[in-house]
Amino acid sequence: MYTKNFVNPCPDWATALLNGFSQVLLLRNPLCGLCCLLAILLTAPNLVGGALLGALAGLLTAQRRGYDRADRQAGLYCYNGVLIGILISAVLPWSAILPPLIIAAGGLSSMLTHQWRKRGGKLLIAYTAPFVLLGWAALLLAEPSGNGYVEADPAYALLRGVGQIFLLDKPMAGLLIVIGMYFANPYAATWALIGSAIGGGVALLAGETQAAWLGLYGFNAALAALAFSRQGEKPWLTLLAIACALLLQPLFNLLPIAGLTAPFVTACWLMHLGNHLVQLNQRRSAPRLHS
Repeated sequence: MYTKNFVNPCPDWATALLNGFSQVLLLRNPLCGLCCLLAILLTAPNLVGGALLGALAGLLTAQRRGYDRADRQAGLYCYNGVLIGILISAVLPWSAILPPLIIAAGGLSSMLTHQWRKRGGKLLIAYTAPFVLLGWAALLLAEPSGNGYVEADPAYALLRGVGQIFLLDKPMAGLLIVIGMYFANPYAATWALIGSAIGGGVALLAGETQAAWLGLYGFNAALAALAFSRQGEKPWLTLLAIACALLLQPLFNLLPIAGLTAPFVTACWLMHLGNHLVQLNQRRSAPRLHS
């Protein structure tokens, strides 16, 4: 419900912000969020200000506009702000306009998330779609930059695949995020590692060696695994979601800018659409069986 007054503030702002960091991983756990925040602080301290500013802007916008208190406390209006704050801090040079830009983008991500939750239904769940749209706009303003070179190390690549969810390429960042996920949901955390491993393996088979070692084929697969391993889905569904994200990634690689988490979002939408069509077909078939 929209209101112009600051009403029903979050009972614990720190918890709401930390939940926002963990919601990037589709998990709600402040300890997990703290581990994610530490991963940014310890491995990319130049990005932590943007992450916090984006998260705070999203939360304040949600409160100012009177969005559901429980959803605000769960961090559902922060996580896209976290990602867009990190991205803008990473790709745009520092200037006086950078903080207001992050605040505006974080606030807009909150409004987009709210509208998506209202209108998207069960088929087009928001996920990180607001971040993708705003991130593409930010990348169009940025100078193109190539990926760095890293050593060939399977263990590091596995961790980088998780760290790249937060646009972090240090193995230590991935390790801290994995620890946080195990605090929140060990089963989902294991599937995230499996997704990252499968993504890296596919990249190596496709000849994308540096992309594999950088974890660039791991993070969308890890996110897809997280999305379909939390509700007790059958393992083959989780594997199908991972495969779908990996099949879509080369298509988004054709874009002149980075695809970000678009393969993950699109894969999830296709999975939900497929499930909806299967259920629709079963309902149509049921009367025939009883006739």
